[in-house]
Amino acid sequence: MKFKIPIERTLKSLLAQEDTDGDKKITIEDNGPKSFTITSGEALCVIEGTYHLSNLLQELVIARNKGETELEITKSIIEELPTIRVSRMIRDYYWNGLTRTMGANGIERLIADTKNESLTAERLPVYVPFYDELAFDYYKKLEGELLIETVKLPKEITPEYVKSINKKPGVLSLKLEEVNGEIQAVPFVVPGGRFNEMYGWDSYFEAIGLLIDGKVHLAKGMADNFQYEIKHYGKILNANRSYYLTRTQPPFYTSLIREVYEVTKDKAWLKSHLKTAIKEYETVWMVEGKRETRNGLNRYLAEGIGIPPECEEGHFDAVMIPCAEKLGLTMNEYERKYVNGEVSNHYLDTYFIHDRSVRESGHDTSYRIDGNCADLNLVELNAFLYKYETDFAELISEEFNNSFEGMTSDFWEEKAHNRKELINTYLWNGEANCYFDYNWITYEQVPFVSATSLIPLWCNLASEEQAQALVKNILPLLLENGGIAGCTKESRGEISKERPQRQWDYPNGWAPHQMMIWKGLLNYGFKDEAQEVIYRWLYMITKNAVDYNGTIPEKYDVVEATHKVFAEYGNVGVDFEYITSEGFGWMNASYQYGISLLSAALLERLNNLDSPEKVF
Repeated sequence: MKFKIPIERTLKSLLAQEDTDGDKKITIEDNGPKSFTITSGEALCVIEGTYHLSNLLQELVIARNKGETELEITKSIIEELPTIRVSRMIRDYYWNGLTRTMGANGIERLIADTKNESLTAERLPVYVPFYDELAFDYYKKLEGELLIETVKLPKEITPEYVKSINKKPGVLSLKLEEVNGEIQAVPFVVPGGRFNEMYGWDSYFEAIGLLIDGKVHLAKGMADNFQYEIKHYGKILNANRSYYLTRTQPPFYTSLIREVYEVTKDKAWLKSHLKTAIKEYETVWMVEGKRETRNGLNRYLAEGIGIPPECEEGHFDAVMIPCAEKLGLTMNEYERKYVNGEVSNHYLDTYFIHDRSVRESGHDTSYRIDGNCADLNLVELNAFLYKYETDFAELISEEFNNSFEGMTSDFWEEKAHNRKELINTYLWNGEANCYFDYNWITYEQVPFVSATSLIPLWCNLASEEQAQALVKNILPLLLENGGIAGCTKESRGEISKERPQRQWDYPNGWAPHQMMIWKGLLNYGFKDEAQEVIYRWLYMITKNAVDYNGTIPEKYDVVEATHKVFAEYGNVGVDFEYITSEGFGWMNASYQYGISLLSAALLERLNNLDSPEKVF
């Protein structure tokens, strides 16, 4: 039966009765009666329970946002099964809320971004590559409509130049194309919340969910924007902000183009992107003395100079105050002199190289790589590059008749074989049955058990024996109530005022780790283990969404299986009223991916909200 109810009156009554803490949400923390009666003509309908009441609230607001004054709805929608509802909201609502372009509308949104609060100029700088005349002319014309300033970048973008514009931060142009005589900006999906730019590795994991949901044009658009960044900025950027020009992100480009191609079968598109991916591999990752180390393995090395300007005020006080005190200066005086080059400090210079490299790794921050990131051959980075090499080999063999740009699949298979040998020599520890990061400066492995220790399963790098050992010995150490923790509690170490919690460490869990580990377990035939890990993660997301008005945030505490995470930057995606319009990018994707992999029997138990303790 359908009910037609007035939106504003019902919304006001519902919140007055059920939203007892006044946050414009209905959650388990509200103390209302949890029973609300709606009337439609002579018919009555009683809505009971936090989940159903919050669903009613959301549907009222969705209709209001469309300009409607009445909501026509069935009780079956209000009582929709949790997994169906969460998945439907992601597919039909959240992806739209996260879609952006660098066209006029997207630029207008970026002008209002809170990250521009430090901007001293009246207009937001839009930095355009030296050779992109189309973009330069496009943004120049927009200057009459929007508060932007179009700035042409130099031919060569050096760390010194990037430092020189840190006081004038702005956004970087992405791909524009001419369609039927009109300039259109290629779309992309953002993480959400305070992140309004296209981010590096976020984009790949978001694309997994987008492809599942049939939004191929968005996944393809992000690959096209990656190609633009490599062509014009020399790398896939941390994000399209000016202060990220010296910083890349974990390499997932080949995975993205392969998965898009599997849907589109556009060989001309694949050929173009494969050529660009090989260029990125050679010019970003395989430059000796930079991101390639002397042992033949790779590291992260963000090449910026000094303090990362995107960090919040006071973020580096702990390392800078002792330096200031030695010179009898206040913290602010010392920071100004250091930034302007009036005082030198080799310790800080080195510290900021490592700090920027942590951010390039995407794992910002973790005690696994704190203070030494650029000195480490990280397990996951070398696994990712092994996958690049095997992707190149397989694509050239399967799609290009074993010849591409003068290279054969054998050429890339040999590179992958050599990397695997080096990984087994330097990163595999047979006694611990684990992959560990390797410090190429001190010639030592770093015995830190992390979710990244399992990433070699994702790219089919481990032998069958190594896979068995990892699943038997390491997976149980990381498995918690809500899925895989960023690391073990033992590896993280004790937390104190002087040694605060880092967001990528225990007890927190992150979507990209889960997604890669699921696929890795399935690669090696560990179906039961994969189903359990997937169920735990989806249960945590679903239960929190049911209890907290549909909340799907950036990260979770997987030990307590809650979105209430208190570490460093807070938890993006929890600050909303009535309804979240976005969720969070890779969290959305992990949900859609997990649902696609979970068995029908476990999906039924998930809809019943059976806890993992009851299921396994």
